[in-house]
Amino acid sequence: MPFKFKKMDIPEVILVEAQPFPDERGFFMESFKESIFETNGINTKFVQDNYSHSIKGVLRGLHYQKDPKAQAKLVMVTRGEIFDVAVDIRKGSPTYGKWIGEILSDQNHRLLYVPQGFAHGFLVLSNESDVLYKVNSEYSAENDRGILWNDPEVGVKWPIDKPIVSKKDMEQPVLKNSDNNFVYR
Repeated sequence: MPFKFKKMDIPEVILVEAQPFPDERGFFMESFKESIFETNGINTKFVQDNYSHSIKGVLRGLHYQKDPKAQAKLVMVTRGEIFDVAVDIRKGSPTYGKWIGEILSDQNHRLLYVPQGFAHGFLVLSNESDVLYKVNSEYSAENDRGILWNDPEVGVKWPIDKPIVSKKDMEQPVLKNSDNNFVYR
């Protein structure tokens, strides 16, 4: 099987390990296969791919889009290494405000599935990183939201003390003050 699927401590977040097939030329790897992903709990139709290039120490996040344009994401690193984070922001969830962090890299061939109702962000650990992610809803500026990357109540343990953070991300509200319409079902 070209993939292994692992439900995380927050079971809606799924770690996917892709299986590369190396030879003397490099390797070949499937990064997504709808039928296998659906069988393993990732039941979404992706409609947009996003590509991000960043230097070491850049932190992007924690972002989400609220309903009716909420996004699920399938995140993959094509070059370098990141610390990828998903935060449960669904009101009433038993894991509300909890986070999952995983190292994704071009060497470990891991992908992280971040469902709707979660804020997402990542920190670049390598000198440069290219991140490619699929989303199931197109970008919507009017629904674009975020929470503060270092919200003390969420308490993400970022592996770098002083990341490079955009002005927009520095001005995001803490989770309890966020414009968030997700409710746990």
